[in-house]
Amino acid sequence: MAKKKTSRKELLKGPDEFMTFSTRAADFIRTHQQQLRYLGYAVLAVLITYVAIYIWMGDVNKMGQTAYNAAADDMKTWMMESDPDPEAMKKSGELFSEVIENNGRSNAAPLASALAAHIKFLEKDYPQAIVRYKNFLDAFSGDTQYETLGRLALVSCYEASGDLKTALETLTPMVVKTVGHPFRETAMWHLARLYRLNNQPEKELEILKEFVEQYTDSPFYTMAKARL
Repeated sequence: MAKKKTSRKELLKGPDEFMTFSTRAADFIRTHQQQLRYLGYAVLAVLITYVAIYIWMGDVNKMGQTAYNAAADDMKTWMMESDPDPEAMKKSGELFSEVIENNGRSNAAPLASALAAHIKFLEKDYPQAIVRYKNFLDAFSGDTQYETLGRLALVSCYEASGDLKTALETLTPMVVKTVGHPFRETAMWHLARLYRLNNQPEKELEILKEFVEQYTDSPFYTMAKARL
C-alpha cells in the first residue's frame, strides 16, 4: 500500500526541525553550562597561547635580524681592508655575540655564529672559532651545502692551529662521501695540500691524480698537474 503523502498543511503544523534543534541545543547549553564554560576557557587558552607564540617568534626573528644587520653593517667598515684594525674587529665580534646571546632563538643566530667564528679566526683565537663553527654546524645539520662550508672553515681553523691530524679527519669524509657536490673540488684540492703538509706524499699523489681526472676545468688544474 502506498505511503500516504503528508500535506503541506500538516507539515506546517508539525515541529520545525531547525527550531527543535535550536531548542535542544539551548537546553544542552543550559544543562552543561559550567562544563562548556571550562571548555571555552581551555580552547581560548590554547588559541591565545598559539597566537602569542606566533607573534613572539615573529618579534624574536625581527629583533634578531635587526641586531644581525647592525653587526653586519659594522663589519663592512673594515672587512675589505688588508690589515683591519683589531679594535674594529673586536667590536664587530661583540655585536655578533650579542645576537647569539640575546636572540638565540632567532633565525639570524646561526649566521651570526658563522661570522663571529670568522672574526675569531682572524684574531687567531682558533679554539673559540672552532666552538662557534661547531654551533653553526649544529644549527644547519642535514643541510649539505651549509655543512660543507662550515666544515671547510673548521679545517682552516685546525690547520692554522697546527692540528693537521684533525684537519685531515674533518676534510677526508667531505671528499669521499660528497661526490658530485659543488664544493668537493675545493675540498679535494685542500686535502691534497694537507697531505703534503703532513708529510704524506703518497696520499697527496693519490688525491691529485683523481683531481686532474675529474676536474679538468678547475682553476687548480694546472697546479695539480704540475705536482704529479
